[in-house]
Amino acid sequence: MLKAILFDLDGTIVNTDPLHFQVWKEILNNYGIVIDHNSYKEKISGGTNPTILKKLLPHLSTTEVEELADYKEAKFREMATNLEPMTGLLEFIAWVKKQKLQKAVVTNAPPENAEFMLDVLQLTDTFPLVILGGVMTVAKPDPAPYKLCLEKLEISPEEAIVFEDSRSGIKSAVGAGIYTVGVASTHEPESLLEVGASIVINDFSDEKLQQLLDIRKFQGN
Repeated sequence: MLKAILFDLDGTIVNTDPLHFQVWKEILNNYGIVIDHNSYKEKISGGTNPTILKKLLPHLSTTEVEELADYKEAKFREMATNLEPMTGLLEFIAWVKKQKLQKAVVTNAPPENAEFMLDVLQLTDTFPLVILGGVMTVAKPDPAPYKLCLEKLEISPEEAIVFEDSRSGIKSAVGAGIYTVGVASTHEPESLLEVGASIVINDFSDEKLQQLLDIRKFQGN
């Protein structure tokens, strides 16, 4: 029986990837690295800043990585003051509340970003539990963030559904044994299915979503 709905943040609750891409492109260009949308999806989307920077700029010291990551996220927040929730999200959240299901966010976003985005979207009070994979020992694609979320909610993997837009996030949720819905805001549906998404929706107004929820809630697994 369905008991909880778990959400990624960037690219799932809100489509921030265009902003992240713009900031990363500007920063990496200063180091002679040119990225396009394909390389962004492959090397950056869904990752944590330390992992991304160590891979792309391995010559930087730990201190330099931290300073550059802080700069990058500050630039992102400067640009992200007019965020809008993903299409259909607010209606879906209303449905979740009506069904009295638990809700949580599981994200690799830095704490300041997660707090900022939920505040801009006026969703801070909607999510009593926010799991910050980026400050854990291991983040997505490791399943640890989702396993911790299940533990905090005191539910089994079979009692939750996850919504994720990135390949690393889907790997994390699937690795934790949770039924995972891909949100095709940043990656092609085939790419999300390839790493374990059970179905893929365009956004939260997709008819496939309500069909899925009716089956999961009333018929179990």
